[in-house]
Amino acid sequence: MGIIKCVIYIASIGVASFVIGRLIPNAWFKENRFPFRSFRWERSGAVYHGLGIRKWQKKVPDMSRHFPQVMKEKKLNHDFQKDLPLMIKETCIAEFTHWMLCFAGLYCLWLWPGIGGRIFTALYILSNIPFILIQRYNRPRLTALQKRLACQHS
Repeated sequence: MGIIKCVIYIASIGVASFVIGRLIPNAWFKENRFPFRSFRWERSGAVYHGLGIRKWQKKVPDMSRHFPQVMKEKKLNHDFQKDLPLMIKETCIAEFTHWMLCFAGLYCLWLWPGIGGRIFTALYILSNIPFILIQRYNRPRLTALQKRLACQHS
């Protein structure tokens, strides 16, 4: 019974976090401020190369690929200079959402006491980490591109 409660709860918080992420004003997310700013040890996202992120980041599920009518695809199109600031904000929103899911997932420890609940919770939290890493890898690259473009047009 605990696993059923956890699965229903995880599905519910997934939907809720998506809605909350859409409702929070973009202005609340500042890519150059904590917690979204790159830490020095991240070396502007380069630290994630060691994890092979370039190879696997396109293989993880992406809401924009599965629900394009709900979420705009994350691609730089011909007018990417205009889309770049929004894409950078989207990385902040996505990172925030996955952190929220990690913390909210801890409630499964209460829904399913014992080893099963601990394993389920650990796997759920670990399943959100790649999405956080992808945002932390891509945001500095997008920000650097935005700065280079701004310098070219100055």
